[in-house]
Amino acid sequence: MNKKIDAAALDLKDTLVTIKRVTKTVKGGRNMRFTALMVVGDEQGHVGVGLGKAKEIPEAIRKGKEDAMKHLIYVDRNADDSLYHEILANFGGAKIIIKPAPQGTGIIAGGPVRAVMELAGIKNVRTKSLGSNNKHNVCNAVIEGLKTATTPEKVARLRGKSVEEILG
Repeated sequence: MNKKIDAAALDLKDTLVTIKRVTKTVKGGRNMRFTALMVVGDEQGHVGVGLGKAKEIPEAIRKGKEDAMKHLIYVDRNADDSLYHEILANFGGAKIIIKPAPQGTGIIAGGPVRAVMELAGIKNVRTKSLGSNNKHNVCNAVIEGLKTATTPEKVARLRGKSVEEILG
């Protein structure tokens, strides 16, 4: 459905959503590692989420950014820099509701969802996160939801109708 996007050709910005310190107890003591949840996007419809794990924070951030670039998607937006329709999405225990909003509303969203929306270039939207508040699952639920976003033109083409018939 989504074709491969060339990350090198885009002017990508990145945001660090969270860093977690993870410890593993072994025979000789504790091993500490870090995981970094990163969001990258060009604010023109391309956005991706990635997770990086390493022994040092900068390395985890770099790996998270690379992972996010590998998983870029494109989001169709309307003239108001919003979505065309409401989206319900799940990932793990996280559920997300994304509703389009009129011009001037802004991004009404929590931390992880706001990061994804800003870097996707969506400027007017209302969201609600339900279920788990695990940041990794919430970000992935938003990405899964945005993958399903479509335009009236695409729906009309699929149904073999005109856009006017679809919109009423």
